[in-house]
Amino acid sequence: MHKLQDGINVSRETFEKLKDFEALILKWNKKINLISRSSQSDLWIRHIVDSAQLFDAFPKLVTKYADLGSGGGFPGIILSILLSEKMPNADTILVESDKRKAEFLRSASRTLGLKATVMTDRIEMIAPLAVDLITARALASLDDLLGYAEMHLTTGGIAVFPKGEKAGQEIAVARQNWDFELQEKISKTDPNAVILKVGAIQRV
Repeated sequence: MHKLQDGINVSRETFEKLKDFEALILKWNKKINLISRSSQSDLWIRHIVDSAQLFDAFPKLVTKYADLGSGGGFPGIILSILLSEKMPNADTILVESDKRKAEFLRSASRTLGLKATVMTDRIEMIAPLAVDLITARALASLDDLLGYAEMHLTTGGIAVFPKGEKAGQEIAVARQNWDFELQEKISKTDPNAVILKVGAIQRV
């Protein structure tokens, strides 16, 4: 087993896939803006481990998972890599409207041997995905994210959203429009950030 961070352990094969993805990001980032140049030196913790920690909030069984606004593959590709080890039958859908980033996601998925489908569409324009798990990172306010989650989750599905130091404000705003169950956990990579696990989402 390889230790990514305290409490995050993966197999040697998964660790190698994560390292391969790190190399792909650095290679493609020279051509298209997947991550900021300033965060390249801290890519492993700031993006890879930060994404991997979301797996702790996943249900015990995932059959169909969607990452919304996947961008450079954080957290979607990272979590698809972990799913390939822990739940190899799970399907991943990556939604990314930027065509160049979508092409990167397709290339990375093929290279890494992932069960991932990339949809080059705007989230609000696609038909309901009927997934049992959704993630999104640095995409929109919690209020907007809950709208996407309600649209694309199956009954009983959950959403996992990393949020920064303004999470409390976003939760308060979202409570005005939505009923939902919520679990909060402090981020392992940023003490001012939290991981929100949201379920039973209903519009007020």
